[in-house]
Amino acid sequence: MKPLAYTIALLALGSAGCAPTSETASVSASMADHGDQLAAAVAASTRSPDNVARDAYRNPAQTLAFFGVEPDDLVVEIWPGGGWYTEILGPYLADEGSLALVASERGLTRARAKVAADQESYKSVLFSPVDKPGDATVFPAGSADVVLTFRNVHNWEMGDEPYGADMFASMYTMLRPGGTLGVVEHRLPESRPDSDMKTSGYMKQSYVIALARSAGFELVEASEINANPRDTADHPRGVWTLPPTYRLEDQDRAKYAAIGESDRMTLKFRKPE
Repeated sequence: MKPLAYTIALLALGSAGCAPTSETASVSASMADHGDQLAAAVAASTRSPDNVARDAYRNPAQTLAFFGVEPDDLVVEIWPGGGWYTEILGPYLADEGSLALVASERGLTRARAKVAADQESYKSVLFSPVDKPGDATVFPAGSADVVLTFRNVHNWEMGDEPYGADMFASMYTMLRPGGTLGVVEHRLPESRPDSDMKTSGYMKQSYVIALARSAGFELVEASEINANPRDTADHPRGVWTLPPTYRLEDQDRAKYAAIGESDRMTLKFRKPE
């Protein structure tokens, strides 16, 4: 992340009628180049066709741009799962930055296979396995520019012994002062009982923000990039009723396909300087 550069660029955009200086022009050109690099990573032929088909719901280019991920950043992805975002972040950061994947050794299995199959595209990917849920502090403290986690907070909070607070504290520790935490999560309407967060796979936005603030983060902005107003978040098998899981299999499949993937919050936090 380049806070000063972004500030200069925003000031330049807000100065209507003022001729750009060589410095602001250079920053603007750099930001445009980053956008081109991100677009190229999203459009890369190395991505799985099944993953590309979900772009309409996950909006990767807009989401990563909102979080301010730059190609020379050190980015940590928490619990990468099947590697949907890893498939974009790895190539995007390959030449100038680094991508560290944090999960249990079992949780890194699919990501390791993906990297092994295309070592050139993922040449800057690092693996940082942890021994138990809630422990992500093995990554060097104060070194990450950006920490990202996608649709994971419900996993940390649904069990008998929730450890979301531990995860947010660990993510705070990883980041350098001024660094960014980006969170995408299935969103439960605020009017619903808190108990629904234990079973539905959806979380209240206010609850996620409270977890982050308790760890020391400041909320920078909430975006509706990944919102889906068709999703009422009251399905018989929770969020897993919807695509791509279709927990009910063929029962009412057309109905749930028409809804699409879940309504999601997209939250950008900052570790204070």
